[in-house]
Amino acid sequence: MTTSTHLVRTRRFLPLFITQLLGAFNDNLYKNAMVLYVVYSVYSSEAEEARFSAIASGLFILPFFLLSSLAGQLADMRDKARIIRIVKACEIAIMLVGGAGLVMAWMGMEVEAIAIPLMLAALLAMGVHSTFFGPIKYAILPQHLREGEVLAGTGLVEAGTYIAILAGTILAGWIPVEVAAAGVVITAMIGYFTGRQVPPAPPTVEAQRVDYNIWRSSINLIRNTTRHRQVFMAIIAISFFWTVGTVLFIQFPPLAKNVLFASKEVASLFLVMFSVGIAIGSVSINALLKGTVSARYSPASVITMGLFVVAFYVVCNSWRDVPGQQLMDVATFIAHPLAIPLLMCLLGIAVAGGMFVVPLYAFLTTVVDKSETARTIAANNIINSGAMVVGALVAGALSGMGVALVDQLLLAAAMCVVSAWLGWLLYKAERAAA
Repeated sequence: MTTSTHLVRTRRFLPLFITQLLGAFNDNLYKNAMVLYVVYSVYSSEAEEARFSAIASGLFILPFFLLSSLAGQLADMRDKARIIRIVKACEIAIMLVGGAGLVMAWMGMEVEAIAIPLMLAALLAMGVHSTFFGPIKYAILPQHLREGEVLAGTGLVEAGTYIAILAGTILAGWIPVEVAAAGVVITAMIGYFTGRQVPPAPPTVEAQRVDYNIWRSSINLIRNTTRHRQVFMAIIAISFFWTVGTVLFIQFPPLAKNVLFASKEVASLFLVMFSVGIAIGSVSINALLKGTVSARYSPASVITMGLFVVAFYVVCNSWRDVPGQQLMDVATFIAHPLAIPLLMCLLGIAVAGGMFVVPLYAFLTTVVDKSETARTIAANNIINSGAMVVGALVAGALSGMGVALVDQLLLAAAMCVVSAWLGWLLYKAERAAA
């Protein structure tokens, strides 16, 4: 605790900490404000709303799939502080475009012809921004912090990111869209100012040529990383989990509006519950395993997650509309007799999901040589984001085919069975290696 308190008072750490916190906050404030406003105020068709939510998720994730390899190379081979300044300057321009789209939609000006394309373009650009900033916030810590400070610094970055995601998600559901438009621009400006205070962080390896061919560099990175069987199985299992998670996240806003007849504040509450549940699951599995990295509980965890998805489906199916009823605010929603069972199912999905995925991430950093850890994480990011894009495309296609939102939950439940099988294969590989 003393180390953490000391770090937040130093220029070696504080500017980076605030910059990454503001970036995570802005990502979630903008994305959720945009999706919730369009779903609740622009479209009036369940299929259109689900399709827009899928498109938004896919566009934000796509840069991680295409550019993670390039971002990792640049983070290793260029001054990280200079990249931060460039990325944060770009964020201001991106948020000006996105904020303009939000304001145009709020004013009803060319909503589908101009406002929505502007918002989606800004969302794609924010995905690029996050792809290039992501590797830096961890790679820069060993350069600026002493050996005994790195763990504390990493923990603070993780905690700050988590708090920022929750704050952005909650605010997006509660503040007016025009206030969100101003907020994202102001936050980007503050982020640029704090980013300029980050001390120089020159490359720690000899100057090398950056491979700008994103396909070749990505393929080489994945091929070199996944030759280790346990790493390969862990990455595939994690990717399948986030495909399920993407399908669920895409469904939450239109599901809240069209099936549960709840306001955007309730949809925001769903996203918050999911985030809190994953955090609880992460802590719980660490206590169960007592610090040992093992996939022992992963198959059972994801089967439990699937059962909670089925229970969530049953509760949603039992929800009944009241003719002429207005969308429920949070207080009215909580008073509904099925609200607590619904929220408990959602929390159970997230807790079990956190218990499934956290040990798998630990595999990526413990079973490979330390010199390969960063590349392993980068390869995982590429495959994960590709799987998440597929999940977004599947959700969009199902909505386009007229499959009801509630019925799409059963797809997520079925995918949990495949995830359990992958977790079992990983556990077998783990025992064979032992």
